[in-house]
Amino acid sequence: MPNIIEITDFSAPELDVYARLTENQLVNRADPANALFIAESPLVIGRALDAGCVPVSFLMETQDITGKGAEILGRCDPDLPVYTASLEVLTQLTGFHLTRGMLCAMRRPPLPSVVEVCAGARRIAVLENVMNPTNVGAIFRCAAALGMDAVLLTTEGSDPLYRRASRVSMGNVFLVPWTYLPEGDWTAALHDLGFTTAAMALREDSLLLNDPRLMAAEKLAVVLGTEGDGLSDGTIAACDYTVRIPMTHGVDSLNVAAASAVAFYQLGLMSGGAPT
Repeated sequence: MPNIIEITDFSAPELDVYARLTENQLVNRADPANALFIAESPLVIGRALDAGCVPVSFLMETQDITGKGAEILGRCDPDLPVYTASLEVLTQLTGFHLTRGMLCAMRRPPLPSVVEVCAGARRIAVLENVMNPTNVGAIFRCAAALGMDAVLLTTEGSDPLYRRASRVSMGNVFLVPWTYLPEGDWTAALHDLGFTTAAMALREDSLLLNDPRLMAAEKLAVVLGTEGDGLSDGTIAACDYTVRIPMTHGVDSLNVAAASAVAFYQLGLMSGGAPT
């Protein structure tokens, strides 16, 4: 039987991790061993468990303990606290209706190195300062679906384990290997690993997305920039190629998540990236 603890007051300290701690407080950079993240919905929680993430506690509606949460709880230590409350209490938690009735606090796993993430990878995505967690989540979902072997991010971008990012990704942040890039000249680090780098940007010398040189590259890193400003001039200059998506009706750019889907399909799936 699960260790069920009923909560009747939204101000109860047991709800702090779900309702009152900020994302930065959960990350707990001063004490990484106790850093946490929140997974939302049975699907996302299940994929996190599949990836080896360690649960700390659950929060769910009472009816879901024997309903859609039963299978998830059955995979976990029965001594883990399962906090439950009425819907009236839980709806005071902002966005609870988006969680499919179930939240789980989990230990943040240690991140692998860039070398470990890229081992055996042929097609990787690089996100430079992508700040919107919805876009990060959507990009991970596209990466998983469209042949990308790994994702690398600059530290200034949004955290893939931020609850909105992992929810929008449908848990695919736990399926695609990822880590953060080192500070400094990370394009040189990718070149050292044998990757050809392709910057998604509008330039006079931009190649079309289906250019044979890109399709034939043994190892290719597709580099995407932040919302609005796109990639920095320094990053574009340091990449081997600049690449654009051909468009009609005078449209010159797409949302970064939409652009990732087009680029990953062409340069990942259609060029022999990760199998479906």
